[in-house]
Amino acid sequence: MGHTELVTLELDGTEVAARLAGDRRQPALLLIHGFPSSSASFRDVIDTLAHDCFVIAPDLPGFGSSSPVENASFSRFADTVERLLQRLDVERVHLYLHDYGAAVGLHLATRAPRRIRSLVIQNANAHESGLGEQWSATRAYWKSPTPNHEATATAHLTFEGTRDQYVSGIPDDIAARIDPQRWEQDWLTMSLPGRLETQRRLVRDYGTHVARFGEIAEYLARWQPPALMLWGRHDVFFDLDETLSWMQALPRMEAHILDGPHFLLETHAAECAALMRDFVRRVNAAPSVQIG
Repeated sequence: MGHTELVTLELDGTEVAARLAGDRRQPALLLIHGFPSSSASFRDVIDTLAHDCFVIAPDLPGFGSSSPVENASFSRFADTVERLLQRLDVERVHLYLHDYGAAVGLHLATRAPRRIRSLVIQNANAHESGLGEQWSATRAYWKSPTPNHEATATAHLTFEGTRDQYVSGIPDDIAARIDPQRWEQDWLTMSLPGRLETQRRLVRDYGTHVARFGEIAEYLARWQPPALMLWGRHDVFFDLDETLSWMQALPRMEAHILDGPHFLLETHAAECAALMRDFVRRVNAAPSVQIG
């Protein structure tokens, strides 16, 4: 299996950091993190998954140890991840989607559907059902990007808002299992030059992800990739109804709703790693089926 390797590569003029683990001859598993974290989200599952996969966990530009880019967008981030896969000589991947990572990863899937071996869906939104009342200020900003609307929609870009990504609205006993160093480190990173500008741009650009829901639905309906859902039921950002939308879109999907938060791997890493390992082993062993 080997150990986790931390690498930094120059891709199209941008320094991109990534954690790599496992035998490169094994099927690849691409882990894409969400806001406001980094590949550190996967620190407690990589070793388990590397028994059966070549694990690739990048820091998206402007997150973790990756440099920010001008005009940040989820489409541009997908371009960067494509360059990373090319540099690593990886053609097909099991794809882990979480939060902002879904907006990036679903670009990869819709651009090249045959690239995707399977989807692992962890508190990742791709349907209107997941966007409840808590998104009203952000929707107002997308519709009318005035300075006042921007200020309201980006009010969470503070230390307190960063902490809330981890612990807001979840039971106290679950919150107590999350290491405060996670949000402290995230905020230190976000405070570096150019990082908050990246975050402000992504708040606005998430509207383009929502605008792609129809295209994403067509991809899922046509290709029906093997899928595993791991969902923290106490997520205050994506409504629980989103889980039903995923199950309707992918009726053969294996789904697990766990007593955890939006950042499920912070509290249920061992359970999720075991479920993911079993899932990818079954997909790897299944005969390949050409669809579309």
